[in-house]
Amino acid sequence: MSTQYTEALAGNITPEMEFVAKREYLTPELIRDEVAAGRMVIPANKVHLKGRLEPMCIGIAAKCKINANIGNSAVTSNVDEELEKLHVSVHYGADTVMDLSTGKDIDNIRAKIIEASPVPIGTVPIYQMLEELGGNIEDMRAQHFLDMVEHQAKQGVDYMTIHCGVLLEHLHLTTSRVTGIVSRGGSLIAKWMMVHRKQNPLYEAFEDLCDIMKQYDVTWSLGDGLRPGSIADASDAAQFAELDVLGGLCKRGWARGTQVMVEGPGHIPMDQIDMNIKKQIEVCHGAPFYVLGPLVTDVAPGYDHITSAIGAALAGWSGAAMLCYVTPKEHLGLPNREDVKQGVIAYKIAAHAADVARKRPGSQDRDNALSKARFAFDWNEQFRLSLDPETAKSFHDETLPQDTFKSAHFCSMCGPKYCSMRITEDIRKMAAESAEPNLVEIKI
Repeated sequence: MSTQYTEALAGNITPEMEFVAKREYLTPELIRDEVAAGRMVIPANKVHLKGRLEPMCIGIAAKCKINANIGNSAVTSNVDEELEKLHVSVHYGADTVMDLSTGKDIDNIRAKIIEASPVPIGTVPIYQMLEELGGNIEDMRAQHFLDMVEHQAKQGVDYMTIHCGVLLEHLHLTTSRVTGIVSRGGSLIAKWMMVHRKQNPLYEAFEDLCDIMKQYDVTWSLGDGLRPGSIADASDAAQFAELDVLGGLCKRGWARGTQVMVEGPGHIPMDQIDMNIKKQIEVCHGAPFYVLGPLVTDVAPGYDHITSAIGAALAGWSGAAMLCYVTPKEHLGLPNREDVKQGVIAYKIAAHAADVARKRPGSQDRDNALSKARFAFDWNEQFRLSLDPETAKSFHDETLPQDTFKSAHFCSMCGPKYCSMRITEDIRKMAAESAEPNLVEIKI
């Protein structure tokens, strides 16, 4: 049973590594070495690889990736809506998609999503297991969870969030928090431990879980069950106690031949983000860090795609390998198609800004091309190069819809007389006609 990790350790370059190298403008040897070092993962379940999956990588040496969450709830949504959300996510640039379904028809929804998805699919297996137990987490036995992980692995799930790091001895550290335990998986495991007064069964079954993950090459996403749910709780003892456990689990996962990444906090003030990212990289031995946001303020329900994208850009700049999007509906409701689009676009901006700051190969090429098109008043090329061409075009056309304005050297904001770039064109023409050499060299 080989995995991308074991193949890399053996010095082999897999077809998936070759494919990823071309996508990232990196050498196959670098991809192999980063995977072997545990600093990069290629989430590619062997079952999904036989379908539509196009391999990608997550790691600090590669471009910063984004994840979009979809999935139904007990209250709303169905398979058609979730497939539409998948399409929107991939269309606007999500690198992975997590199916977080918690309602009915989970198996069918996931099967359809995996079948249709060219990007890796992640899950949180405890959700479906809980549904099958009738919502009673206290009835869980370790074998229930092992069976669910194997079931989802057989379906083709590429990575799974599993909350193995929440330990019984950590729970008292959350009692003085403003928002307690906000991770659904973390709170469920905490309740199980309190009911049974026993250690986390997922922690104790870690090696057995590794064996299932290795068989299908499912990537670990070690869940942060004690992540802060408000900036008041950020960087506290509970969060870092769990992080220390996750650092040990990284080594245990690698020792069993599995690929490992680590999930990170969702609410962190701006001044603590860099410290959090660098601490995780140190404690978790360079394993890719996958953060939710983080939100930098808690006062903007309905706009948390913005508050979190600010934190996400900073996290990516500091070394986070993947950013989990937040939609405008975060904390308020189940996102619809438009919410998914808004979340993906916000996070594409954040990840791209991080790539430019980290000087990833080719990351600024699109910016430069769009800037040249803007200066040349090539409106159609500006639209084409935009992250969201439809919106860019519709905003332009609100006031100047006629085709003649697609070649006009001004927009509705400035008009023909106040456009700085048109004025710059005039300056350059005057400089070219002038005998003064210093003016000829003017560059704006």
